[in-house]
Amino acid sequence: QVQLVESGGGLVQAGGSLRLTCAASGITSTNRAMAWFRQAPGKEREFVAAIHWRGVITHYTDSVKGRFTISRDNAKNTAYLQMNSLKPEDTAVYYCALGNLVTMTAHDYDYWGQGTQVTVSS
Repeated sequence: QVQLVESGGGLVQAGGSLRLTCAASGITSTNRAMAWFRQAPGKEREFVAAIHWRGVITHYTDSVKGRFTISRDNAKNTAYLQMNSLKPEDTAVYYCALGNLVTMTAHDYDYWGQGTQVTVSS
């Protein structure tokens, strides 16, 4: 059974950095894509970044390009989201997701973590 566990969220000042970690277990060869989404209060869940588990294909939402980097360590079944130059509008609960294809659509992903809170103060 697939399980995803996020960690690394917290409170930072604008301009600061955080690294989120998603530890995956129970994955199969068809679970090729890992992604990060975020959801702020009163807003819909938003795509942030995605990566192919064994390849080099990555996607980012425009608002985080140049600031966030998604990466993975296949030996550890772990994905990361390095977040630099954080802005108050980055404040949200961040979720890790696992699916079969690299997409930007939340419902395309099959498994989700519990989320980790990121708060950026101005």
